Amino acid sequence: MTIEKNHVVALQYTLNAIEENGAQTFIEKTDAENPFTFIYGVGMMLPKFEQEIEGLAAGDKKTFTLTPQEGYGEKAENASTQLPAEMFVQSGMPPIGAILPLQDQDGNHLSAVVTEVADDAVTVDLNHPMAGKTLNFDVEVVLTRPATEEELSHGHAHGVDGQSGH
Repeated sequence: MTIEKNHVVALQYTLNAIEENGAQTFIEKTDAENPFTFIYGVGMMLPKFEQEIEGLAAGDKKTFTLTPQEGYGEKAENASTQLPAEMFVQSGMPPIGAILPLQDQDGNHLSAVVTEVADDAVTVDLNHPMAGKTLNFDVEVVLTRPATEEELSHGHAHGVDGQSGH
């Protein structure tokens, strides 16, 4: 069975960022025991990522690269803000490099990277952590199957077997 719209896809991958000099920096890796699982074709993934894996079947392997424009966009130099120290009274001040889950005034979720910590504020970079990076994926499809009606109504995969609950 090949990957197509409304199919659950489970894949293992290695993700590296390609530096300007061509060197690769390791980002993350999944494996067959804990594959990355998602519903294909419903807007959950980067469009170019989905285009690259379309039509693959279990056991297929592929290596491909996404430019910053095909991935998370170029890094915006002015995309930073300061968060008041009061926000961290209960959790404690985060370390530099920490990724903070935030929500904007419209309810959109985003991740911010801590770039500076002072007594009165925490400065964060609002760019996606992968913004400006050329991404190299080595993928192997573990499984593809039609999504269940419940998965489609919930908007996410319920594991490789469709039975993993919430």
